[in-house]
Amino acid sequence: MKTGIANLPLHYGSCPAWLFARMKRLAGAIIETIVMEFSPTEVLARLSDPYWFQSFACVLGFDWHSSGSSTTVCGAIKEALKGKEKDLGIFVAGGKGKVSRKTPIEIEEYGQKFSLNFAPKLIYASKMSAKIDNSCLQDGFQIYHHTFIFTKRGDWAVIQQGMNEEIQMARRYHWLSFKTFNFVNEPHAAICCDFKGKPLNLVASESEKTREISTQIVRSPFNVFLKDFRKIRVLNMPKYHWIPLTPIIEKRIEKVLFQTHESQPKNFEELVSYQGVGPKTLRALALISELIYGTKPSFKDPVRYSFTHGGKDGVPYPVNKKQYDLSISILERAIRKAKIKNSEKSQALKILYEK
Repeated sequence: MKTGIANLPLHYGSCPAWLFARMKRLAGAIIETIVMEFSPTEVLARLSDPYWFQSFACVLGFDWHSSGSSTTVCGAIKEALKGKEKDLGIFVAGGKGKVSRKTPIEIEEYGQKFSLNFAPKLIYASKMSAKIDNSCLQDGFQIYHHTFIFTKRGDWAVIQQGMNEEIQMARRYHWLSFKTFNFVNEPHAAICCDFKGKPLNLVASESEKTREISTQIVRSPFNVFLKDFRKIRVLNMPKYHWIPLTPIIEKRIEKVLFQTHESQPKNFEELVSYQGVGPKTLRALALISELIYGTKPSFKDPVRYSFTHGGKDGVPYPVNKKQYDLSISILERAIRKAKIKNSEKSQALKILYEK
């Protein structure tokens, strides 16, 4: 399931070498401690919690609220665990920009090196989590960072981030695999964001009919489908409808839809997984589903406000003291058991108490 979404101001700077070296040491020590105290699976659970991840970034000494905290912390974790994968049972693939596109290759390499026979399933999960957040949840944030963390048992977590240059914000997405879930039906438990839009949300429960009809449309005789597709060029758009019509009327879309039709997808998830099926193709299908068949997709943004433990004045809800103390004790215990100098432990604890 997806465990959270966080919105952060865009940050274009770079992390100083002296700070990154220390972040790497402290991140590695804390993660090793969690593995020893709990398990590799617990590391995934912690990292998939956007609140814990944000606290973790603060303890490491990085900017508390910028987009750079996501990419730099993930980079520090990857570097810290290099060469320790076998002992810890945790593997990290992907990263920012071009590195993110190497995720499948890195997963495959780990699979060969450590005889992991479930690598193909992990590669599928990696690709689908990115595609869902980029194509099925069209919230205006383009994915540019994708880190895939998994254990030797096959459990996995994803930390990925999208960019919206127009509003100068980034949105971080967290995924966790501990339960059997459906990629295309409510994979969100969105919890932290101050900015809400009206995205085309094809993974909302309210979009179930749209998903069904979209798949049926692609499976129907192609001449009938093409006739419906061409109808949307002349139909009058409802005033409230934000789906742009012009960008999706392209020959390329027709080609992709024909190839998809030939494959006869069994369900919406299989449809989404096909190469070439991206935001424009899915918008076209959603538009046909509504205008021709009357099934309305969801425009609900799956995010809530970005408050960790509540507010002192009771807004948006009273402070949860038990959860607050638990958050502190988890990080405090990890820091005290970490293999770092006393001076660095003191500094980390000071940062934790000040936040």
